[in-house]
Amino acid sequence: MADVLPLVEARLRTALGEPGARAAVTFLGTDRVEVLRFTEGDLVRYATLGMSAHPMSDPTAMVADPVKGPRAELVLSVRGGVADTDKVLRPLAVLAASPQVEGLVVAPGGSLDVGEPLWPGAPFTSVLVGEPGGLVEDLELDAPLDPVRFLPLLPMTPNEAAWKRVHGAQALQERWLARGTDLRDPLRRSVALD
Repeated sequence: MADVLPLVEARLRTALGEPGARAAVTFLGTDRVEVLRFTEGDLVRYATLGMSAHPMSDPTAMVADPVKGPRAELVLSVRGGVADTDKVLRPLAVLAASPQVEGLVVAPGGSLDVGEPLWPGAPFTSVLVGEPGGLVEDLELDAPLDPVRFLPLLPMTPNEAAWKRVHGAQALQERWLARGTDLRDPLRRSVALD
């Protein structure tokens, strides 16, 4: 079976250009996860590389299927030069390793929390997983492998995360849209939730 990661990196390069930097993190008992940084104008995009090496499996399954199951990588977009967002590399790697470490299936509408600011001074400790297919197209793989989906991450303040747990991801996204929230602002305040 072909190694998925070179195909994933090629798709990222096609969609986002050449990475300006990359860092690798390895957690005990997991495969290495890399985070690539791409710069386009005033936007900085961070993409994981390694999460899709294995399919995510249902945590209630007795045995993980080594072939079938959803595959994904994470993409975070922020405005550059406003905050020290390069410190997000380790938290992103932690999130990308969560399917292996915690048996999570990361899917659109879900929340991921790192329990600390995503970068120094960040008002966010968690992210909302967005719908794939916008910035980076899904990568189709040979059957029976599921495609690799590139999931955008939308930083949430603790208040937004709590509100989302009660009202749902769709309601939070509609609130952001209605209020014209700049989700790429690395220092933005919480959207009004009254």
